[in-house]
Amino acid sequence: MTSITLRRRLHHRDVDGRNHEHLGTSGFDSLTEPLLAHYDDHNSVSQVRGVDGIQDDQRRMERLHWISFFAQLIVQLVQWLANIVFASGPVIALLLPLSSATQNGPTWKLFPSSISPLQEERLRHLQQRLEVPFDGSCVEHQDELKQLWRLAYPGRDLPALKSELWKEMGWQGTDPSTDFRGGGFISLENLIFFAKNYPDSFQRLLHKKDGARAEWEYPFAVAGINISFMLIQMLDLQSGKPSSLAGIRFLKLLKEDEMAFDNLYCVAFQMMDAQWLAKRASYMEFNEILKSTRTQLERELALDDVSCVKDLPAYTLLNR
Repeated sequence: MTSITLRRRLHHRDVDGRNHEHLGTSGFDSLTEPLLAHYDDHNSVSQVRGVDGIQDDQRRMERLHWISFFAQLIVQLVQWLANIVFASGPVIALLLPLSSATQNGPTWKLFPSSISPLQEERLRHLQQRLEVPFDGSCVEHQDELKQLWRLAYPGRDLPALKSELWKEMGWQGTDPSTDFRGGGFISLENLIFFAKNYPDSFQRLLHKKDGARAEWEYPFAVAGINISFMLIQMLDLQSGKPSSLAGIRFLKLLKEDEMAFDNLYCVAFQMMDAQWLAKRASYMEFNEILKSTRTQLERELALDDVSCVKDLPAYTLLNR
C-alpha cells in the first residue's frame, strides 16, 4: 500500500484526533456512539429502580468511564502511529512493494534509496539541459533549427528562419521559435536525435505514411515539443531527484544509457502515433491521445524485465 493510500484511509477515519479533543466534556465521537445507544436503551427499561438498580447504574457508569478512557488511549495511539507513517512515507515507499495504477498491471518490487555517482552525474547533466530555453536570436539555436530542416527534407533548399515553409514540418506559424515555449531547447534536440538515430521512423511520422489518416492531422513538430514536455513531467525531472514511479525506473535506464531520455522520447513519439491511428483520432483529440500515451508508457516502464529503453515493448515500433 502506498503512503498516499494509507493517508487517505487514516484521514477517512479521523485519526488526526481533532474530533476527539473534548471527549471528556463534549460527549463521545463516532467510535463510541454504539455504546451510547446501548446505554440509553438500558436507561429506558425503567425510570424507577431500587438499590440494586442504582448499584447496577453505578457499575454501568464505571464501565462507561473506563471504556471512554481506553477509547481515548486508542485514539491517541492511532494518532501517534499515523504521525510515524506520515513522517516515514518516503522511506516506506522505497521499501514496500507497490502496485501500479491499474488493477491488473505490473508490480513495482524495490526502489533504490540512493543512486550511483554515474546516475547522479547523468541526471544532473539532463537537468541542466532542461534549464536551457530556446532562444531564436541565438546563432547556435538557429543552426540547430536549420539542421533539423536538412534532416527532415534532405535535398531541399533551406528556408529563411521565418517562412511559410516551416508549416510543412508542423510548426504552427512562420516562425518556429514561437512554438517552443515550455518545451525549451531540449525539445529541438529531441527532434534532431530522432531524425538522426531513427530516420525511417522519423520520416514515416513526419510525412504521415502509416495507416488511414484523419483529415485534420496533428502537427508533427509541435507534437514533438508536447511529447518532450510530457516526458519531463512524467519522469519528475524538474525535482531534485525523481520520486514518481516512472521517474525512479527511469534512473535505472539512465544508468545503462546516457541518452535514455532521448531514446525514450523516440519511443513515446512512435507510441503516440500508433495510438492515434488505433483510435482514429483527429486534431481536437490530441491531448487525450497524449494522456493515453503517457499511461501506456508508464505501464511499460513498470515491467520487471525492462532495464534499458530497448527492452520496452513499444521499442519494436521504431524498427519496423
